[in-house]
Amino acid sequence: MAYLTVDIGGSPGINCRGFCEYCYFKNVRGTQPLGCRYCLPFKKGCDYCTRGVKEEYSGFKELKIIADEVLANLQTQRGDIERITISGGGDPSCYPRFTELIELLGSMEAPLHIGYTSGKGWDDPTVADLLIENGLSEISFTVFASDPALRRRYMHDPTPDASLKIVERLCETSDVYAAAVIIPGINDGDVLENTCEWLDASGAKGLILMRFANAAEQGLILGNGPVIQNQQVQSVESFRDIIARLSEKFDMKITGTPLWDPDIGSPFALVSEPDLIKKLPRVNRKATVISGTVAAPYIQKILSNCGSSVPVVPVTKEIACLITTDDLRTLNISTLENLVILPGRAFVFDPEAQKIVSGDGVEREVIRGPDMLTADAETSMGMTRDQVLALEMEGFSELIQTINRYGK
Repeated sequence: MAYLTVDIGGSPGINCRGFCEYCYFKNVRGTQPLGCRYCLPFKKGCDYCTRGVKEEYSGFKELKIIADEVLANLQTQRGDIERITISGGGDPSCYPRFTELIELLGSMEAPLHIGYTSGKGWDDPTVADLLIENGLSEISFTVFASDPALRRRYMHDPTPDASLKIVERLCETSDVYAAAVIIPGINDGDVLENTCEWLDASGAKGLILMRFANAAEQGLILGNGPVIQNQQVQSVESFRDIIARLSEKFDMKITGTPLWDPDIGSPFALVSEPDLIKKLPRVNRKATVISGTVAAPYIQKILSNCGSSVPVVPVTKEIACLITTDDLRTLNISTLENLVILPGRAFVFDPEAQKIVSGDGVEREVIRGPDMLTADAETSMGMTRDQVLALEMEGFSELIQTINRYGK
């Protein structure tokens, strides 16, 4: 089974008819390299943690370049193409030769998947027919709200009615996964209820709700907070309660990030599976596991049930994969074990991290843990509970084996 990804290039805010009011990439300026797992040991900063994390590209690729890349990728694939995914830093709906692109990919007679679009670039509802005729099977579509006026105001969509009609039409034939960043007082409450009712009636497959982030501890690691001045932000717990309530009320699948997926019980569905936890390796050495405030309690419970006596240490950052070097400077290093395990995807330069955690004169070793211990809502939306549990079993097995191999 072969999957083909078509990268159209582009940059947020530039190739999408301008930033949405709430956009994570809004206000980003030239930031210093963050450091990451891909950096060379002697140099902080690589393409991923300088340009890639900001999705900073020179612009949309020419159609000929995309066609040449598709042809080159096809020559390396074995078997039939099962799915073609369109992605990029810019919004596919704003690609200047979108019709030709879709007709080109549609000629390959494989299901099309658009990984993300705001729909702001589509002013004519007949675009939906173009997509359907060329084999669109799945699309992730940011709606924000079913109220056109709110969509115009906060997404800067010049033709919100057309965009919403496209959603309705695509729901008839394709798997539409809607998305909305929830801003308290703007598109929550009755507005959110109305949006869910509209999507559910239209036949949307699911809705992913994303909690609005406005500060560094919530994930704004590019020096760009606050995104909206003086805007209230929900607690993780209250946001989870909204997801749970809406999930019970509507037929379509509703998930939230950072929490949660009510159908699967993720992230960290393993917590409610003691029989599976018993199948994990036992922890027989000591190490400090660093995580974010959301994941730390779950990781602690699972590792404790596997025999660990060392507390999982959270930094002030909520999301573990967005931990940066500055977060490590807030730790009480005297409480750390000789082995410190960082999240695999944390934006930290490992030699710098080792210097920070050894700042009290005790030489400590820093290594990376697994890239993923669980599936967030954006990942679990298309997964079964068994698939999520298998992912978690694999991640925690790797983490425990790392502790037992390198710990004291």
